Amino acid sequence: MAAVQLDNVRKVYANGHVAVHGASFAAHDGELLVLVGPSGCGKSTTLRMIAGLEAPTSGTMSIGERVVNDVKPADRDIAMVFQSYALYPHMTVAENLAFGLKLRGESRDTIAQRVRDAADMLGLNDMLERQPRALSGGQRQRVALGRALVRQPKVFLLDEPLSNLDAKLRLSTRVEIARLHRRLGTTMIYVTHDQVEAMTLGQRIVVFDRGEIQQIDTPMNLYTKPCNLFVAGFLGSPAMNFLRGTLRAANGLKLECGAMQLPLGDSSASLAAHVGRSIVVGIRPEDLRPAATGTANVNALQARLEVIEPVGNEVFLNLDSYGTPLVARTPPGALPERGSIVNLTYDPATLHFFDAQTQQRIGI
Repeated sequence: MAAVQLDNVRKVYANGHVAVHGASFAAHDGELLVLVGPSGCGKSTTLRMIAGLEAPTSGTMSIGERVVNDVKPADRDIAMVFQSYALYPHMTVAENLAFGLKLRGESRDTIAQRVRDAADMLGLNDMLERQPRALSGGQRQRVALGRALVRQPKVFLLDEPLSNLDAKLRLSTRVEIARLHRRLGTTMIYVTHDQVEAMTLGQRIVVFDRGEIQQIDTPMNLYTKPCNLFVAGFLGSPAMNFLRGTLRAANGLKLECGAMQLPLGDSSASLAAHVGRSIVVGIRPEDLRPAATGTANVNALQARLEVIEPVGNEVFLNLDSYGTPLVARTPPGALPERGSIVNLTYDPATLHFFDAQTQQRIGI
């Protein structure tokens, strides 16, 4: 096992495109670190630089105590699992698992033992004599994981390994990867554009956008304390609701958003310093709920119910409040009629505040 350290790593292509702007972070020894962000944000390029498949333009990369900028991929003691399974179609599962070890000159006994261990761990024992065409997508991805596993590397690099799987297989394979990490205790760096994968797998998450790192933190800290509008909107499904307007101080702080006045409750001095300026107020869908009929609540806003999305254990209400789209997450049960006006309540303590110009979080 080994830690991975990046210090101000930058990647600029020949056409002048800057794919990664000075990335600095560490994957601790034995940690499962997730790099997440939208397509084209630089996360896969960063992973490929760690693997040695791309050369950094500047900066330093270390695996363990060794700087690996000029070390060949085969000498970095890493194993990589790609989005495509990249299995040899003419080989059996056992031969695919063993192929890399044969190239490294491992003994026959060592190869047989490691293949058995990987097959046991990933439930591949009854598939060892099959060829990839006889396997499902989830089984092929397990073989790809096993091929990396038998190498016993210091670091595992996984580049969107679940993208080609259907929803059910994504869930089961995600659980297998989490279990595998707990059993091995090996450093893993996992790239995905799926924020659910990032939140459920990562011990810490590195959020990328347009080649720049936006925030590095634990999943729940990212969710509860996003540092800017991008992180707030990217993490969470459904996404955070945003209301844009001017902060006013009349009978308490309020957001003036067109015809809507949104009470903000008690606030910190840092928010009070923005009176008269444009801010963005964020509300998670689970923190926005329909008020009980006949009740009055000072912390409320009105919206028209446009679409109801029942998903079994919960219901998403898609609403419009004076031209601002909102989503509320509620338990199943009696719901308002489509087209009706709904009073929505919230706890001001759950609100998030951002500077409209800098897009950075206001306060702690």
